[in-house]
Amino acid sequence: MKHITVILALAALLTTSCESDFLDLKPLDQETDVTYFDKAADFKNYTTSFYNSQLLGWNDIYNSIYNYFDGSTDLSCYMVYNSDLAHGTITVPSTDVRWSNCYKFIRTCNILLDRAKNYSNQTEIAQYVGEAYFFRAYSEFWLLKTFGGVPIVTTVMDTNSSELYGPRNSRYEVTTQILSDLDKAIADLPETVSSSEYGRITSMAAKAFKARVLLYEATWRKYNGTSTDFEGSAGPSKDQVNDFLDECISLCNDVMTNGGYQLWNYNSNSSMQNMSSRYLFSIDNETSNPAGLGKETNKEFIIANVYDMNLRPGGKNINQTVGYFAASRKFMDMFLCTDGLPISISKKFQGYATPGDEFKNRDYRMKSYIDQPSATFVLDKGVSGYPSHKFYDDTPGVISKKESANYPVLRLAEVYLTYAEALMERNGAITDAQLNKSINLLRARAGIANLTNQLVKDNGLDMLYEIRRERTIEMYMEGCRFDDLKRWGIAESELNESRLGMVVGGANYPTAFRNADGTATSQYTPGRFVYGEEAYETPVGEVNCIVLDKKSNFNFTKKNYLWPIPQHEIDLNSKLKQNPGY
Repeated sequence: MKHITVILALAALLTTSCESDFLDLKPLDQETDVTYFDKAADFKNYTTSFYNSQLLGWNDIYNSIYNYFDGSTDLSCYMVYNSDLAHGTITVPSTDVRWSNCYKFIRTCNILLDRAKNYSNQTEIAQYVGEAYFFRAYSEFWLLKTFGGVPIVTTVMDTNSSELYGPRNSRYEVTTQILSDLDKAIADLPETVSSSEYGRITSMAAKAFKARVLLYEATWRKYNGTSTDFEGSAGPSKDQVNDFLDECISLCNDVMTNGGYQLWNYNSNSSMQNMSSRYLFSIDNETSNPAGLGKETNKEFIIANVYDMNLRPGGKNINQTVGYFAASRKFMDMFLCTDGLPISISKKFQGYATPGDEFKNRDYRMKSYIDQPSATFVLDKGVSGYPSHKFYDDTPGVISKKESANYPVLRLAEVYLTYAEALMERNGAITDAQLNKSINLLRARAGIANLTNQLVKDNGLDMLYEIRRERTIEMYMEGCRFDDLKRWGIAESELNESRLGMVVGGANYPTAFRNADGTATSQYTPGRFVYGEEAYETPVGEVNCIVLDKKSNFNFTKKNYLWPIPQHEIDLNSKLKQNPGY
């Protein structure tokens, strides 16, 4: 068996009296598969290793974690991570860790499930069997999102196994397998765990994750059909879109009602300055936020990868990096005013004349996620002017690579958004009562008026677009944007546009950067922006903005909805069909 080291997966476990025993666990390759699984504790220790090695977090598992910060999307002007995806320049790689690691992880789950079959007391190990089913589904979903249909592997294979040389399964078969594994996980997992076991997957967490899968696949099929399927792929056995949405709604309702989770909203504490949405993502210890709130106060994270500054630090230069993920003009203009209206129609919008004006009377998430510039801000660094602050660790004196806030794999806010979107996709409508139990709780934390059917009607808004707007803003930098644009079938139109930064204006709209005669002020150095300026339609008219990447550089097409199968895998197995267009 490949080396799997049982390490610090759950910070809570590390602070208990069992810490020394936990740290003294033998690497699994020092024992045979047969002798290792001889008591329930062995199954528990084995699954504990899943949490560090398989969950998305600060540790790089599926390429750099920064690939999941929405860089290169339409929301960002930082074009370093996922640049090939955004620009439509993906080429077939020799290998891809998202393929190799996922199958490695699936194998570890299959080993436990295989050994569990012969264990004498199934009740003793039910939780750990449930965890294995969950993590197998977790890796299968990564494969589905990345490559579409892939070979399904549910047994422990050796070099002679025929499955190694079989064809790809369709995305529809893979989805069925994922949902089946999650059903088994839900049946075996406990509904809650003790505080000393914080971080372990519960049945409620598995339900929330299943809701994510159901919404993803329902909307993918609704808006993309079979357009991304590989040559020879079987289609869906039946239309399951509405069935998936119905179950998604039911699961979300269960988690919202019975899960025991709650939004982390401490805006009533004046020291927080209405920035709960900032400090939620940097809770390292009681000194990392003005209210002195520790990790134990966070009931919002449903699935979290757990870190500790001393026992399991994040190991990434988070504070030195997040600011590079500068927001785009498009994203900044998506934030609503406090009256719940877009800036295009709200009378509360203050314009762009002076840096910082646009932050006034806006959604609190704007100043929580993006650093607000001062009136004297100088635009001379060749960046958008909107550095991100989300995930920045505000702990005084924190050392680089010691930033150790828990990573949010799935949180209650996403469940609210999933619930509302699924209702709208299923019924073409959503009631105010349903909005009040979901999205409007997020808007309350953000300090903006409720979304209501009357507000939509009176102002000529589109309810589905407003729900998608909420998701886009709330989930910024949490790795959702590329997936969302693709499952909605609009990635081509949204990604093939220039990435713009601050409004600099000109003779038609003087700002701190350009005078009424159109000349640049001392606060602006045009020569630092190689792509110059571009006219952009805003609430104050068509005005010039700085360009960080121009439209002609983008050529995102339908083929880019999926990544290519690594060439090495096709060389090993000629039955693997490549994805369309590669």
